[in-house]
Amino acid sequence: MPLSLNLRTSFAIISATLIILLSTLLSFTMSNRTGIAIEEEIGSSLSEISYQMAEKLDHYMWSRAGEIDVLAQLDTLRQPNDPAAIRRLLDGLQKSIPSFTWVAFLDSKGTVVASTAGILTGQNIAQRPVFQNGIQGRFIGDVHEAVLLAKLLPNPSGEPLQFVDISVPVKNGAGQTVGVLAAHLSWEWSEEIEQSILQPLKDRKSSYDIFIVSKKDNTVLLGPDGMVGKPLSLSGLAAAQAGRNHSGTVDWPDERAYLTGFAYGDGYLDYPGLGWTVIVREPADIAFASVVELRHRFLWLGGISALVFAVVGWFAAGFVAKPLKRIAEAADRLRHGEDVPIPRHRGIRDIETLSISLQSLVDDLTRTERALDRMESLAHHDRLTGLPNRIALDSYMEEAMMRAEKSGETLTFLYLDLDGFKGVNDTHGHLAGDALLQSVAARLRACTRGDEIAARLGGDEFLAILNTSADGAEAEAAAVAARLIDTLNQAFVLDGRIVRIGCSIGAAVWPRDSRDPIEIVRLADKALYASKRAGKNRLTFHGLPNSNPHAG
Repeated sequence: MPLSLNLRTSFAIISATLIILLSTLLSFTMSNRTGIAIEEEIGSSLSEISYQMAEKLDHYMWSRAGEIDVLAQLDTLRQPNDPAAIRRLLDGLQKSIPSFTWVAFLDSKGTVVASTAGILTGQNIAQRPVFQNGIQGRFIGDVHEAVLLAKLLPNPSGEPLQFVDISVPVKNGAGQTVGVLAAHLSWEWSEEIEQSILQPLKDRKSSYDIFIVSKKDNTVLLGPDGMVGKPLSLSGLAAAQAGRNHSGTVDWPDERAYLTGFAYGDGYLDYPGLGWTVIVREPADIAFASVVELRHRFLWLGGISALVFAVVGWFAAGFVAKPLKRIAEAADRLRHGEDVPIPRHRGIRDIETLSISLQSLVDDLTRTERALDRMESLAHHDRLTGLPNRIALDSYMEEAMMRAEKSGETLTFLYLDLDGFKGVNDTHGHLAGDALLQSVAARLRACTRGDEIAARLGGDEFLAILNTSADGAEAEAAAVAARLIDTLNQAFVLDGRIVRIGCSIGAAVWPRDSRDPIEIVRLADKALYASKRAGKNRLTFHGLPNSNPHAG
């Protein structure tokens, strides 16, 4: 049975539901828009950090390269006659700028004339890129691990030493190349720059990762442990290397999503840069934590609003529902047959109009129902006798056959014709004949059960339909027919005059004789005439002309 709610409860539920839906819609709309705004804001921030890092890297490299350029113009190197003085100069440079791990002056053949701490002095490194490229012009090489210096330089951390090479040719006053000033710049300074960038972001720097990626093979030069020295395949990296700084949510090789900012180092002033790409990332779940929190707040606010509006709706609905409830109760009592008026309510115009309209409608429906009942009765009953007519008979046959088929029973059709009725009409007149038909109808009703029917077909012909069993249809119908004949054989008193008539009956059994009800009526009518020919006042079954020559 479906759940039925009153108006007041329904109003409160609808109010709460609408608020919940609106709150949910608002929550997702606001959170999505906020999420986009936050992604753009944080993404721009990450892209800005990447740009700052890239600019600082290039600026640092430009500064160190500039210092090497300036040093190469000193007369101490242009006229390299005093190796001890050269070494003092180089040691002073290293002391002032510790990032210079090793600085050396090489002659034009690649032999180390003087160097910081005297490392590799007297050795020939003509095959190293720092000399081969530096002898031709200014050279700045990408990050690489130490080869000759790996065992000569102090290394407290024990990790592989990495350098950036800077070398320039040194020329005398005549423009002749007298040597090469070469330097290995420790890669540790990049980490110092990283810390300086993240220092202002103390509250979030633990969630940030910074990468420096070489343009050659996309090798990670700086990054988290386990990723340095390995190639990085990442969506958006190629766009950054093409010079387009950008940011967005990117799926990384560890199958996690990160909000990622990209910036490309394109040099500083006359320093062209080494094509490093700086990448700053933050896990998406951390970056968007504020969005999730905002969505939860919206949902909580929506839930509280729904509760408040449900309570308000409950009380508001009570004011409206009370008169409607009275009208509904009156309408329900009317539905159950009680004669009650529809109450009128003043104060709310629409409800007042509704009550007046309903009262008028009920009055109209009552009059219409009574008229329809009268019309239906006239349409389904014979005016003279009050018995069901052919229309009512057709409706009854359809329902009776469905019931009989479901229960496995049969229907026996008795077609009746009054013997001697014409003589009463001719002798005593039509008024007497009509009175006789009315008396016959009363006796027919008395001989049939409540779930059976006796109808007038016209004139002095009648049809009775009996509910009979499948095995004893003839015997059961014969008993009823005998009772009918015996009843109609009894005298009728019409205006003080005694009149006697007889009754001939023909019978057919459905569905044994036919499944067509029209055919069954025709067969019963045919059996009736067999009764007439056999002497009247008797019953004859279709197909069994001698089965019951006399009834009663």
